[in-house]
Amino acid sequence: MTAVTVLAGDAEALGVAAELAADFRKDAAERDAGRRLPHAELERLSASGLLGVTVPAEFGGADVRTETLAEIFRLLASADASLAQIPQSHFVYVNVLRRQGTHAQQEFFFGEVLRGRRFGNAQSEAGTKHVQDIRTRLARRPDGSYVLDGVKHYSTGALFAHWIPVLARADDDTLHVAYVPRDTPGVTVVDDWDGMGQRTTASGTVRLERVPVPADRVLPHHLTFQGPQLHGAVAQLLHAAIDAGIASGALAEAVEFVRTKSRPWFESGLETAAEDPLLIQRFGELAIRLRAAEALLREAARAVDSARDDLTDDSAAEASIAVATAKVTAAETAVEIGSALFEVAGTRSALDSLGLHRHWRDARTHTLHDPARWKVQHIGRYVLSGTRPPRHGLL
Repeated sequence: MTAVTVLAGDAEALGVAAELAADFRKDAAERDAGRRLPHAELERLSASGLLGVTVPAEFGGADVRTETLAEIFRLLASADASLAQIPQSHFVYVNVLRRQGTHAQQEFFFGEVLRGRRFGNAQSEAGTKHVQDIRTRLARRPDGSYVLDGVKHYSTGALFAHWIPVLARADDDTLHVAYVPRDTPGVTVVDDWDGMGQRTTASGTVRLERVPVPADRVLPHHLTFQGPQLHGAVAQLLHAAIDAGIASGALAEAVEFVRTKSRPWFESGLETAAEDPLLIQRFGELAIRLRAAEALLREAARAVDSARDDLTDDSAAEASIAVATAKVTAAETAVEIGSALFEVAGTRSALDSLGLHRHWRDARTHTLHDPARWKVQHIGRYVLSGTRPPRHGLL
């Protein structure tokens, strides 16, 4: 692996993210069309130091603000939503270490992260009763170590990972996270993801058969939810940032297409499509939607930062509601602008060879991650009766 930069702070991290996004944008449509997995791009991401920006300062990291992290994801997703999706779980499981890791575990794993090592995930399962019906087992051996058995799906990042955090139930049925090296005997990562969008995330299957896990590689994840927590808020904020980035990328491509390629409708009597008052009106509406989504994303990130400084039941609830609001808005905006791109750009924009449909496909696929309608319910209850949202990691 190439040498890894350790970034010093928020401004440097944002500059690096903007530079990488500009480069990743150039070949994003080609990667999507050919389903070319972004191995080289991820190596660049690792080497850039961006994957280590949330490591606490006491362990040598920049410990950037949540607002900065959200903007990093928005920038990357505006260029390539698949590429931005891959490290989402990485940061979630860095956060798990911050919350539940022992000092020795933090020292080891944060060191790995600062050396550019990537975390994937083996969390979701298919065919169970619901998303939190986790059946993968973490059985304890007489010597104190563990054995993992189970099958995971939608395992974004696992194919590219150095470490795969696995969500599993211990003998007492409580949830734990086992951090497993990608090449451990018994771990099989299958590249069988065939979604219509986010084609290059390799969000496939992970099979775990009698996988040995040392005791010091296991964390008690269930304890995360026994008090006020920001685990779900941070995870969902990154999803909202991806949606906002998709919307931004789609609108930018629509603007460029109409300026340079679209023809004016013959009844308008105009020389260019960009002069059409009906198109001007629609672009204004879309720009308003995007600015609102981006503003709510920033507000939500600041709420998380504020809660992190003074974590209470009330501050955690406020952060979760702010994130839920941003997520609902960003999801709706990404789908709307991804679709409206064709409406404003015209017939030629539908050509498969142009790859403009990737924005809508990425938005439609990513926004299925968890239902926005339930977020609206929690927002409504919070507004009407002050009911705090539940602590289950998806808010």
